[in-house]
Amino acid sequence: MKNPVASMASIGSGAPAAGPARPALPLATPVVVLMTVSSPEEGRKISDALVSQKLAACVSQVDGVQSVYWWQDKMEHSAESLLIAKTKRNLVAPLVARVRELHSYTVPEVIVLPIEGGNPDYLKWITDVTG
Repeated sequence: MKNPVASMASIGSGAPAAGPARPALPLATPVVVLMTVSSPEEGRKISDALVSQKLAACVSQVDGVQSVYWWQDKMEHSAESLLIAKTKRNLVAPLVARVRELHSYTVPEVIVLPIEGGNPDYLKWITDVTG
């Protein structure tokens, strides 16, 4: 099986992210985590694990994503599924660890994005559901 890496991040490695320094978010701050997976079935397996273990309040899956990327000195094209997890900042490290355990790729894409705003009731729900 190919080993796609559409994007790589230093999540969970302790390495700082590139770019200007941002103030640290409170641990319970909701964040979005983007991941790509090799198939809809793999996406369901990872989504079920993250939600059932309360590492994410919700994981949305978008099938039919087409990725173009470099892997092992070759440009690749792959059909993938995109997972969009809603969780809290303090759950990112265990979420990344669980994804790495379950994922078929050697270097899975896991990218964390801050949530700048939104429906306050939904954001509260994320923190309530994930404890």
